Amino acid sequence: MRICVLFTLLWASAAWAQLAPPKPDPMAAAAAAAKAAAEGSTMPANAAQGTAPVQVGSQTIPIASVMPIEQMPPDRLVATVDGKPVTAGDLRAFLTVMPPQNQQDLLKNRQRLLVSYGMVKRLAAAAEQAKLDQNSPWREQLGGFRLQVLAQADIDKRLSEVKVPLEEVQKNYDTNQDRFVQAKVKAIYLPFSTAPVSTANDQGQKVMTEDEAKAKAQDLLKQIRGGADFVKLVKENSGDPTSVAKDGDFGTIKKSDQIAGALKSAIFSAKAGEVTEPIHMPGGYYLLRIEELGPQPFGEVQATLTDEMRGARFREWLSAEQKSIAVKEEGIEMTLQAAPAASPVPAVSPAPTLPPAPQPKPKN
Repeated sequence: MRICVLFTLLWASAAWAQLAPPKPDPMAAAAAAAKAAAEGSTMPANAAQGTAPVQVGSQTIPIASVMPIEQMPPDRLVATVDGKPVTAGDLRAFLTVMPPQNQQDLLKNRQRLLVSYGMVKRLAAAAEQAKLDQNSPWREQLGGFRLQVLAQADIDKRLSEVKVPLEEVQKNYDTNQDRFVQAKVKAIYLPFSTAPVSTANDQGQKVMTEDEAKAKAQDLLKQIRGGADFVKLVKENSGDPTSVAKDGDFGTIKKSDQIAGALKSAIFSAKAGEVTEPIHMPGGYYLLRIEELGPQPFGEVQATLTDEMRGARFREWLSAEQKSIAVKEEGIEMTLQAAPAASPVPAVSPAPTLPPAPQPKPKN
């Protein structure tokens, strides 16, 4: 949170500075001058005749204007800030703790990046001189941050050291080929509207109702199974311009692709060369012809499988490490007192039953 406050402060300072009249950017001027020279604004006449150009001057351009900082070697000297050299590695480490948007904004403005870096370095040096890093809560926060960084460094190191032999990756592939099955398909798409009667679209073309589209799909399927040319029917009937332009090619579908279940089920329950039954989807019916069906080549999935197996082995190690950590919580002895028992409520005896009152004898 405090880091965010610091960068907010730095950005606010930059915004206030923009309110002042803009000052010429010497780096931009240098780049413009170099560009003008390169384009031959002072090119001698003999250059036009095919002879070697004559050097007319030189201009120093900031190295960061030639190559992005994020692509430079870490030890590449970029600038001097407050009399101290600053490398590309220094700047990348400085940017690492920032939100991605702030990183991008600073990378677009080298001057602001270097000023921000210098400001943070100056403040950090002042804090160390005042020994704030030895006081709470800063000492604890620095210690916790160091733990996190070192733990991540060890994780990265261990992950890089996990090796999976090629023969084990091949065995995994051979055992799980069904997972990598893919199909190349062609499609006829028959769109429909939910209107009770067919209508015309903006181009004046008829838009079928759902029942009409279903009937047409069944009719086309009958024609295909009777020997009609699938591609010809695509061009005459399909409502998907993209696939029509490619003779109905719908692309390659993998079992791992996130597509509608009805489409995936129809594709992978068919055989190569077959045409599916009409597939109902929201807005249209599909007829699909399976052109090719089989597993992806090992070379296409080797890297994915290797990464998965490396990750699984690392997680196994991590789980074992977590289970092996001995934890004993400290307790504190307390005297517990039982609550006094509630006094029993005496039972209430039922009221005695009185005999009936004597009735007076009748007088003669």
